Amino acid sequence: MNKLLAVALIAAVAVAGCSSNAKKAREANPAPCPNIVVLKEAARFIDFEGEESAENVAYSGEIVDVSTTCRYYGDRPIEAELSLDFAFGKGPKGTDAEKVFTYFVAVTRKDLEVIEKNEFAVPAKFSNDRMVAVERVNIDKITIPRRDEEVSGLNFEIIVGFNVTPKQAIFNRSGKSLKFPDLK
Repeated sequence: MNKLLAVALIAAVAVAGCSSNAKKAREANPAPCPNIVVLKEAARFIDFEGEESAENVAYSGEIVDVSTTCRYYGDRPIEAELSLDFAFGKGPKGTDAEKVFTYFVAVTRKDLEVIEKNEFAVPAKFSNDRMVAVERVNIDKITIPRRDEEVSGLNFEIIVGFNVTPKQAIFNRSGKSLKFPDLK
């Protein structure tokens, strides 16, 4: 009998230990993150001074890469971090050595309404020797509320893009591209 009781106690301790380890693993290993979408109409921009030609480009920008990490468990909200890589160019009609560009980050319920949208600014510096600027921006905390623990990160999207004019959005939708013969 004592042997049976000892085996039962050892099994109970082992199960409790596994339960504790499972909880730690669940807290350490995040569930699926929200999808990241770079809005096609706002993934790049070109500021023209006049006709749409390479000679009339003042400034341009492109979202080169976006990545995210997130963490959530139980019924806690999703805590996401976002990293964005930008490339900016100063064209023949650009006159400023420094230009501030604006972009947005929006959180949506997948294919539904916008939960929150924020605008951010990123400066780029140019010189006569440096006509292209590459910038990385990190957003340390995006909090996405969840109704309960059954709602996963896949129910949400994080959408990013430049603040473009309607004319720039039409240009982007058209799929037009410019050829820059002097770039090496």
